[in-house]
Amino acid sequence: MAILSRQFDFMSLAKPFGIASIAAVVISIGSLLINSLELGLDFTAGTLVEVGYSQPVAVGEVTERMRVAGYPNAQVVAFGSDQDVLIRLPVDDTVSQEEMANSLVSLGDDILAALDDGSGVELTINRLEFVGPRVGEELAESGGMGLLVALGIVMIYVAIRFQSKFAIAAVIALFHDVIITLGIFSLFGLQFDLTVLAALLAIIGYSINDTIVVFDRIRENFRIMRKGTPYEMINVSLNQTLSRTIITAMTTQLVVCAMLFLGGESIQGFAIALTLGILIGTYSSVYIASSLLLYLNVSKEDLMVPIKDNSQDSTP
Repeated sequence: MAILSRQFDFMSLAKPFGIASIAAVVISIGSLLINSLELGLDFTAGTLVEVGYSQPVAVGEVTERMRVAGYPNAQVVAFGSDQDVLIRLPVDDTVSQEEMANSLVSLGDDILAALDDGSGVELTINRLEFVGPRVGEELAESGGMGLLVALGIVMIYVAIRFQSKFAIAAVIALFHDVIITLGIFSLFGLQFDLTVLAALLAIIGYSINDTIVVFDRIRENFRIMRKGTPYEMINVSLNQTLSRTIITAMTTQLVVCAMLFLGGESIQGFAIALTLGILIGTYSSVYIASSLLLYLNVSKEDLMVPIKDNSQDSTP
C-alpha cells in the first residue's frame, strides 16, 4: 500500500489531537456523572426469561403480546436463532425479593400463557433467572475493581519492562480508552452488562499490546540512533510500526464486525464496545501514549542500558 511507504509527521498533530482527547474525556465523564450508564439486569434487579419457539417468531410480535398481558416495560430481544427470544423484566417495587424469587415458576407459566396465541406453536422456557439488587451491586463493584486492578498491573509491568515515564503514559492512554468508550455508552443510552465489561477488559489488553509494540520501537531507536531529537525519534518509530498497527487493527476489526452484524442481539453490546475500543485504542497508541512521552521529557538517558560494574580484575 502506497500510504504505508510515506513518512508522516505524527507529532505535529499531537497538540490538537491532545486537546480533542481531553475534551472527549471531559464530555464522557460529564455524561457518566449526569446520565450514568444504562445498566443491564446483570447489575440491577430483575428477571430474565429465555423462550424457545418451534418456528421463527418476530420480536415485535412478542413485545406486543407482553404489553397486552400487562408487561409494558418488558425488553424483548432476539437470542441466538430466530426461534429464541430473551425477555428482560425489571424489578417490581411492589413485590419483595423473596416473593419474586419464589414465584419464578408461576411467572414462567404466566409468560407462556401470554405468548400462546392459540396457533399451535410450541413454546418452552429455556432459562428463568432472577437477579437481586444485592447481587447486581456486588457484580458492579467487582467489575470496577477488576478494571482498576488491570490498570495497576499494566502500570507495574510497563514500569519494569521500560521505565516509569512509559508506565504513566500507557496507563493514561488506557484510562482514555476506557472512559471514552463508557462515555459513548452513556451518551447514546447503550445497555451496559457483563459482556460489555468483558469487552472493556479485552480493550485494555488490545490497547496495551499495541502500545507496547510502539514503545519497544521507540526504546530501540532511542538507543541506536546517534542523532535526532526525541520528537524525531518518536516520529520515526511511529512510521516504522504504522503498517503493523493498521494491519492488526483491520484484521481484528473484521472479526468484531462479523460478531456485530451476525452475532445476534445477545453479544451486540460486546461487539459495539470492542469496535469502539479497537478504534480508540489504535488512535491512543499513536497520539496519546506516544505524545505523552514528549510531554514527560523522555530522553536517551532514561533508556540507557545499565553498565555492569566489574570491580574484579580478570587478568592473571
